[in-house]
Amino acid sequence: MHSTLSRLNAVSALSTTIALTLVVFIDLFSFPSASPFTPRYQPSGNLTINQLDVVRGKAAWHMDRNIQDFIEVNFNIDADFSPLFDWNTKQVFVSLAAHYDSAKHIKNQVVIWDRILRSKQDANVAVKGGRNQYGLREVGRSFSNVKNVTFTLKYNVMPKIGLLHYDDEFVTDSITLPAKQTGSDGQQVKVQRLYY
Repeated sequence: MHSTLSRLNAVSALSTTIALTLVVFIDLFSFPSASPFTPRYQPSGNLTINQLDVVRGKAAWHMDRNIQDFIEVNFNIDADFSPLFDWNTKQVFVSLAAHYDSAKHIKNQVVIWDRILRSKQDANVAVKGGRNQYGLREVGRSFSNVKNVTFTLKYNVMPKIGLLHYDDEFVTDSITLPAKQTGSDGQQVKVQRLYY
C-alpha cells in the first residue's frame, strides 16, 4: 500500500498541473489580440499634440534640483478603450510616452502622463488641454542635441488571470522641438520652479 504522504504528493501534483493548464487556457482564450481563436479588438480615437515648450527650470519635488531644460507638453486625447474589457480584465493602464534620440543616449522613452482604467465605464478617455504629469527632462540637462520628439499612447491590459498584454495605440508624427524660450531682449527667461 502507498503511504499517506505519497498519496498527498500525487493529489497535489495533479491539482497543480490542472490549475496551471487551466490558467494557460484562460489566458489564451480571453485576451483578443493574443489569441488566434478570437478576433482582435482595437481601441479607437486620436492623440493630438497642441504645443511643445522647452523651459529652463528646477524640479521642486525631485532630488536633482539643478537648473535644466524641461519640455512642457499640451495635448488632447480622445480614445475609447472599452473593447479591451471583458470578464478577465482587471484594469487597463494607459500612458503617454515621449520618444527621442540624443547624441549621448540613442533611444530615450519617457512617460509624461498616465491613467488607470478600472472598468468599462471609465474606458472613454477624453483629455482636452492636458499637461504632462511627470517632468520630461534630458539626462544631460539640455535638449540642445535633440531635434525631434515622437509621442505614443500605450496601453497595458492587466488580467485577473494570465499574462500582461502591451500594445501601442496612437503614434504621432515626428515633431520638431522648438528652441528654448527667450525674452524680448534675446536673453533666456527666468528659471521656473516646476512641480512635477
